[in-house]
Amino acid sequence: MKILVTGAAGFIGYHTCKRLLARGDTVVGLDNLNDYYDVSLKEARLARLREEGGGCGDFQFHRLDLADESAMQRLFAESGVDRVIHLAAQAGVRYSLENPQAYVDSNITGFLNVLEGCRHNQVEHLVYASTSSVYGANTQMPFTEHEPADHPLAIYGATKRANELMSHSYAHLFGLPCTGLRFFTVYGPWGRPDMALFLFTRKILAGEPIPVFNHGHHQRDFTFVEDIVEGVVRACDNPATGNPDWDSDAPDPATSAAPWRIFNIGNNQPVQLLLYIRVLEDCLGRKAEMEMLPLQPGDVPDTWASADDLAAAVGYQPATPVEEGVRRFVDWYREYYGI
Repeated sequence: MKILVTGAAGFIGYHTCKRLLARGDTVVGLDNLNDYYDVSLKEARLARLREEGGGCGDFQFHRLDLADESAMQRLFAESGVDRVIHLAAQAGVRYSLENPQAYVDSNITGFLNVLEGCRHNQVEHLVYASTSSVYGANTQMPFTEHEPADHPLAIYGATKRANELMSHSYAHLFGLPCTGLRFFTVYGPWGRPDMALFLFTRKILAGEPIPVFNHGHHQRDFTFVEDIVEGVVRACDNPATGNPDWDSDAPDPATSAAPWRIFNIGNNQPVQLLLYIRVLEDCLGRKAEMEMLPLQPGDVPDTWASADDLAAAVGYQPATPVEEGVRRFVDWYREYYGI
């Protein structure tokens, strides 16, 4: 297939493109290469993808902004893609408190341009990244897609919840199959420098204290990036269909009469942050100096995904224990930075 991957120079986007190229798909990559974090890391990912794609043959890259309506229209009209995996977004809970406009531009306006491109160019299936942050104030765990998720605690989660609702309207009005995937704390090689594992590794190796929010007591459903990508690609291969048993008197939040689905995609095995740090210490062979801090605004104490629906739909089975995943990140970090 010919697949458009937005956010191709990003963490999950890079791994997704790599997986698609390895199986023989043609990948059209899109990214604006903004400076939210180190641009050289994004460029290094792109260089690897060009090598994977045989120079430029099977990997075609376009540097443009999702919010640029006319450029997006041209890209869709000229590229002739079969399916879209939309991973580009302004990420980060804490940054959304400082610069909410960036989230509206990328995650709302940009997503609308993706939906319009799919609608007008016979795209067979749109798969897009949502987030565990949509669960917000929910505390009943494991989080399930069949419970409402209407109380996000930060604008980042609110924009992603809006994506889910916007995609439903396009599935209903125009028959565009849409699948939303709620990612749970993704980590691994080539990760983002603002993510906890990357930040902790850099500071521990530099002998600096690491910030440990909520005094390390919260739990996260840490999910290795290659497990995430396996689920993303499987979802892409299985276009959403309508649920014939959907009942408008008792609406299921995860399905619809329209071709629209919402899935959790996580490790289904929450790990306490302090244990995660101990695993990292073992991999680095160094102890961390921890600065214990309160829970930050917009953060949730715990996340835990029920991924049963995705397993039933596409055979998703995360297979990487946190000990192996953290070791593989540390190995990459040492090689990439020459440590």
